[in-house]
Amino acid sequence: VTAGSIFVPYGHVIGNEKWRGSEIAQKLQGKIRLIFEDGLGLVDFHISNRTCILYISEADLVAGDEFKRRLVRFRNAISLGGIVIVEKTQISDQYYLAVQNLVVLELGMVLLPVANQGEASQLIAQLVSFYASGFVLFQVREQSKDHNNNPFLRKQYSQLAEPSVFRTVQQIPGVGKTKALLLLQQFGSIHRLCNASLEELELVVGQTVAQQIYRF
Repeated sequence: VTAGSIFVPYGHVIGNEKWRGSEIAQKLQGKIRLIFEDGLGLVDFHISNRTCILYISEADLVAGDEFKRRLVRFRNAISLGGIVIVEKTQISDQYYLAVQNLVVLELGMVLLPVANQGEASQLIAQLVSFYASGFVLFQVREQSKDHNNNPFLRKQYSQLAEPSVFRTVQQIPGVGKTKALLLLQQFGSIHRLCNASLEELELVVGQTVAQQIYRF
């Protein structure tokens, strides 16, 4: 799937035909308009012209490593922004850390956990409304490590972050909207946040929350 090959009307979601009659489809009815299409391949849902979703169920996680191969193919095959929604339950919780490492650190995509398909439908509806209202704008400041005291060498610029990224950071225990914004202002990406030291985190959100983030 390439950018521009799918047109998603305002307030709509285009779903893979295999989801017709599913709990997600039933729960989305009345919230957004869901259109089913054949031939979406690895993509489960398109929520905008440039953003699509791959859904990993509890059964997928328990069944073996096929979902990992599917994730890699998904990442390599598309030129769109990819969001991975995964069912994190009591049964699948033991596999979650490995999925998190693969999706976020190795493949560089957004990972959002849900408890079931009903919760997934709420999340998809929220994402659609986020994309319909535009992107989250925040300030990112970059400073030269060697010349922090030189104001002429400092750069400050605005960066557009997808709402899904902002929402993902809020999933971290102890992190709400304000702290998520502070973290994104400081680190700029989920990848850099994942690799931040405990000391770096403490400077942004304090010791207690920093420890929660670091453990997570």
